[in-house]
Amino acid sequence: MSLLTLAERATKGPVFGCHMCGQCVLHSTGMTCPMNCPKQLRNGPCGGVRENGNCEVEPEMRCVWLKGWERSQKLSLWQDEFNHLRPPVDNRLWDTSSWKNYVTKRDRQTPAGWKA
Repeated sequence: MSLLTLAERATKGPVFGCHMCGQCVLHSTGMTCPMNCPKQLRNGPCGGVRENGNCEVEPEMRCVWLKGWERSQKLSLWQDEFNHLRPPVDNRLWDTSSWKNYVTKRDRQTPAGWKA
């Protein structure tokens, strides 16, 4: 694991609950890691939000996407990005630096046949 990845894990993990998927979208999801959703969806919500705002899979947990939307409304700079369609998770990028993947544009490469 590279020093950059270790630094990213040390900062984003404890602060944002980041799961190191290598395709971070914290800024456009209200600083909420979508990988905290039990269904690991990069585009949400899944439709399984309970009336009280909690998750259908883990009823004691607040819906990650609802929490993300609420938080995104407080971040005026990126508020419009919440509804952007994101490609599916590329599992080959787990435990890599999303900062490096962003700079090299590796995080924007999509699986064959996937179109937004």
